[in-house]
Amino acid sequence: MNILVIGGGGREHVLAKKLSKSPLVEQVFAIPGNDAMTHVAEVHSEIAETEHEKIVTFAQEHKIQWTVIGPEQPLTEGLADRLRKAGVKVFGPNKAAAQIEGSKSFAKQLMAKYDIPTAEYQEIDTKTDALRYIEQCELPIVLKKDGLAAGKGVIIAETREAARDAVETLYPDENSKVVFEQFLQGEEFSLMTFVNGDYAVPFDTIAQDHKRAYDHDEGPNTGGMGAYCPVPHIGQDVLDVTNERIAQPIARALQEEGYHFFGLLYIGAILTEEGPKVIEFNARFGDPEAQVLLTRMESDLMAHIIQLEAREPINMSWKEDSVVGVMLASKGYPNAYEKGHVVTGFESDIDHYFVSGLKHDGTSYVNAGGRVILAIGEGDTIADAQREAYRRVEQVKSDALFYRKDIANKAL
Repeated sequence: MNILVIGGGGREHVLAKKLSKSPLVEQVFAIPGNDAMTHVAEVHSEIAETEHEKIVTFAQEHKIQWTVIGPEQPLTEGLADRLRKAGVKVFGPNKAAAQIEGSKSFAKQLMAKYDIPTAEYQEIDTKTDALRYIEQCELPIVLKKDGLAAGKGVIIAETREAARDAVETLYPDENSKVVFEQFLQGEEFSLMTFVNGDYAVPFDTIAQDHKRAYDHDEGPNTGGMGAYCPVPHIGQDVLDVTNERIAQPIARALQEEGYHFFGLLYIGAILTEEGPKVIEFNARFGDPEAQVLLTRMESDLMAHIIQLEAREPINMSWKEDSVVGVMLASKGYPNAYEKGHVVTGFESDIDHYFVSGLKHDGTSYVNAGGRVILAIGEGDTIADAQREAYRRVEQVKSDALFYRKDIANKAL
């Protein structure tokens, strides 16, 4: 069958690679893809992921049986709805169900109604009220912009002054919606879950992401500076509780409220003294968690998508190896950064890298985004995989990139 992957980052790179290995798949196409994905997909960068009409036409002309939508923006803008209307199957929720990621307010209200464990919160619709609230709220306080923010719409304020600055950042004008959350202490983890209506099948291994820009979890939040799996110090008992209290209830809640979710639901959770609680939901694979999880997955992703559609048992299998991924990002990210700097050293070993923000200018690869390339290491243990990942980091040559040096240290 012919498969179309929507998106052009590292998550879509690994999706295209994994799907291309399935005996069920004849050809993988990618829109817009990226210049490093050509060994796993036919890349069509002339079409943007925002050009829904062109994507539908492409899918019909190329006899696409399944479209896998990687990023959040096309999902929340309703690309899945348009493709399904045209008779193309889609792995990814429709516009209404994608609100679980597209609106922090929607997600929090749904969790409150169905008693799904999460942080206490307040929604504040005006800058004036927000400035008043932060003068008396408990600190630290977490501020979340309502809507998509590419992983950068969350600010943890530890002081009143930081909270005031956060309000100035997240309220571009007087009337905006921001969710203010109680700060939760604990260890974060990411659980991917296949969902078809009220049928939910969580992955039986988890990953851990590193959101902050700098070592020791310092600096601003990013889209993710690295990830690893498995997470040996978070046991099966925690996964069982997360499934029982979060994964199954949220699937049922969406279905009961009339939102039929079909695709991958990302549960960003934190293990507190009271058990696992939800930090966020995403309506698609996490990035860079997808890169490490799908590298470790031995079973056939395309077969699992078909099993999910039929609501059949899904039995995933995993390599014994651990996997660590380290992100190299443009200096300055997640704030302003320069593009166009040459990046070399990975080309002959492309199977161990997933590209997020590189472009080929005709002579060489140059950085073209905030997060640029994820170096992957595999090994018998987390320590072995970490060493391999950093060895591959050192192969990448550029004066324009930086990376964290402590990815996966929590597991050592």
